[in-house]
Amino acid sequence: MKEKLDQIKEQALAQILASDTAEKLNEIRVNILGKKGELTSVLKSMKDVAPEDRPKVGQMVNDVRSEIEAVLEEHKTKMENAMREARMKAEVIDVTLPAKKAEIGHRHPNTIALEEIERIFIGMGYEVVEGPEVEKDYYNFEALNIPADHPAKDEQDTFYVNGDILLRTQTSGVQVHEMEKGTLPIRMIAPGRMFRADEVDATHSPSFHQVEGMVVDKNITFADLKGTLAEFAKELFGADTKVKFRPHHFPFTEPSAEMDVTCFKCGGKGCRFCKGEGWIEILGCGMVHPHVLEMSGIDPNEYSGFAFGVGLERIALLKYEIDDMRLLYENDIRFLKQF
Repeated sequence: MKEKLDQIKEQALAQILASDTAEKLNEIRVNILGKKGELTSVLKSMKDVAPEDRPKVGQMVNDVRSEIEAVLEEHKTKMENAMREARMKAEVIDVTLPAKKAEIGHRHPNTIALEEIERIFIGMGYEVVEGPEVEKDYYNFEALNIPADHPAKDEQDTFYVNGDILLRTQTSGVQVHEMEKGTLPIRMIAPGRMFRADEVDATHSPSFHQVEGMVVDKNITFADLKGTLAEFAKELFGADTKVKFRPHHFPFTEPSAEMDVTCFKCGGKGCRFCKGEGWIEILGCGMVHPHVLEMSGIDPNEYSGFAFGVGLERIALLKYEIDDMRLLYENDIRFLKQF
């Protein structure tokens, strides 16, 4: 038995001293000291040893185990120290080099434009309200005076989940949710993402953002709408900005209009930016249709209101003179760094 233990010890020590990686050392530990290792098999064969010799043999096995473990730890420590020294030599730090700059991100052009719009309307006493992007057909169309046979509900223009659920094509549905709460008066804007089945090009995308606003109170007139949006335009584009309203048609407002602002590049004289017109269209607006108020449980004989909607990307493109909407979504760091 002693000869076998000496043989196991010699082989183990030779293998340990020849090892050059931690993986090999671990493999030796398992092969010699593990549950199925050579030393463990000797202990299992103790039943074949005479009872009076078992204490002596057990002590011999323990001595061999202790010696092997000690050599293993010593060799492991030497190996780790050698590896640390080699790594320190390889990882020389030149303290004269300039420090690395931390790459700090910043807000996206859309976010900058949205925060500016929110700041203006919050300053006028408006509340920022959000709603679901996956909406019921009723809130996206019917409650906005758009009946079932209206062209705006064409499946070519709209992403339907099923007959009653769709990806919203406008954030106007948020206004209906707010009106249905019955808490009046209402002064709100509803920013958010919307979806339409548009082809991607310089001015269109199937996913884009809109900011819609609405006021409902007693004695609200078109003069309130004009004054509010004129102030908004001056805050956004400059104090000298003038506004112009052109008659238009929207199913959920009556009367309706599209609002233009004087070109903030040429002051209305006409330039390349405004295509020589001197004016730039920025939003649609109008007085909330009495039927829309009625469907939301508001008496149109007592209350009136106005609403407007502006494309967030359009504001960002105008403010920062970006000529291709796709740049906003391509995540090109060379473009985004400019903001």
